[in-house]
Amino acid sequence: MKAVALFSGGKDSFLSAMIAMEQGYEMLYGITVVPEEYSMMFHYPNSKISEYAASLLGFGIKYINENDYKLYLSNLCRNGIDAIVTGAIASDYQKTRIEKICYSTDTIVYSPLWRKKQECVINQLLLRNIKAMIVSVSAEGFTEEDLGATIDENYLKHLKALNLINGINIAGEGGEYETFVYGLENIELNNLKKKKIWKNSGGYLIIDI
Repeated sequence: MKAVALFSGGKDSFLSAMIAMEQGYEMLYGITVVPEEYSMMFHYPNSKISEYAASLLGFGIKYINENDYKLYLSNLCRNGIDAIVTGAIASDYQKTRIEKICYSTDTIVYSPLWRKKQECVINQLLLRNIKAMIVSVSAEGFTEEDLGATIDENYLKHLKALNLINGINIAGEGGEYETFVYGLENIELNNLKKKKIWKNSGGYLIIDI
């Protein structure tokens, strides 16, 4: 089946695309929606370099503006795409909007992480040796030191502690943090230039390749 992936370069879209390919979907390319800052729907930090994360899975990226994504996906659904892959875990806001676009066609919306336990999602990253770094934080308990940290066993303990103390979602599904995948197994994107931007109680990490 021919598929395209909604792909931000973050851990959820990366893992979902990887699972879809393992399930036999032919991934034609990824779609990165370049959003406005603080978008409720799409990742903001480093969306314009998602092609580098996609290269780890062997497909390319088409970039579209947030204002154009509904029409773009609607046209895809009417022109032979069998499935759209999303990284949604628990956000009805995101999932239902994508499903609504595809409702009048036979296009499948495949969300392999949907309703999975959030700790399970993080464990899948670790088991598959997906290397994701924190590029945005916006919840109590996170500090500037979290920016640039890689999600590993120790960082999972940190997330669990923040969950107990501050009630954050471990997988960041509430928007508490966002990620960028920079490595898979023994392959890593090298010579990443990083710049931290901190505003009041949150911030993000800008990556230049």
